[in-house]
Amino acid sequence: MSKILWRACLLCLLSVMGTAQAQSVVINKAVARATVGKMPNGAAFLQIENKGPDDVLLSGSSPASSRIEIHTMTMEGDVMKMRALDQLELKAGQRLEMKPGAGIHIMLMGLKKPLAVGDKFPLTLNFRQAGKIETTVDVVDMKMPMKKGEMHEHHGQHHKGNSD
Repeated sequence: MSKILWRACLLCLLSVMGTAQAQSVVINKAVARATVGKMPNGAAFLQIENKGPDDVLLSGSSPASSRIEIHTMTMEGDVMKMRALDQLELKAGQRLEMKPGAGIHIMLMGLKKPLAVGDKFPLTLNFRQAGKIETTVDVVDMKMPMKKGEMHEHHGQHHKGNSD
C-alpha cells in the first residue's frame, strides 16, 4: 500500500475513534424547572446514557448560573434532604434519568436571572473520559415536589461542603 493511502486510512481511523469517544456519553431530554419570583437557585433534569466505558461526571457550567452542582435528593418522612456530590459515576451501558422529585439532579446555583417557561440555555457537563459535552436546556413548567417556600428556603441556605 502506498504511504499516502496508508496515512489517509490512518487519519480516517483516528477520526472515527475520536467521534466514537465524543459520542460515548449522550445527553437527552434536558429540562429545567421555571423559577418563581426571585429564587436564587434552580434545578435541571436530564437523561445521560453512557454508551462507552465507565465514566465519571465531574462538573458542569452554564451562563445561566454562577455555578453548577450535582445533587442527590431523598425524602425522609415529609422532609426533603439534598446533598451535593463531588462526582457522579456512570457505569458502561448505564442510562441515568434525572427526574423531578426523586434522585439525582443538576442544581443551578446563583441564577443570573429567573428561569421563565420557554427559555433555553446551554449547559456544559465535564466527564472524565468523554470530556466536555454541551446540551441545550429547555425551561418548562413543572409542579413543585413540595411547598414553594420550603424549596426556596432550603436552596437559599445551601452551602456545598459546609454545615448550615
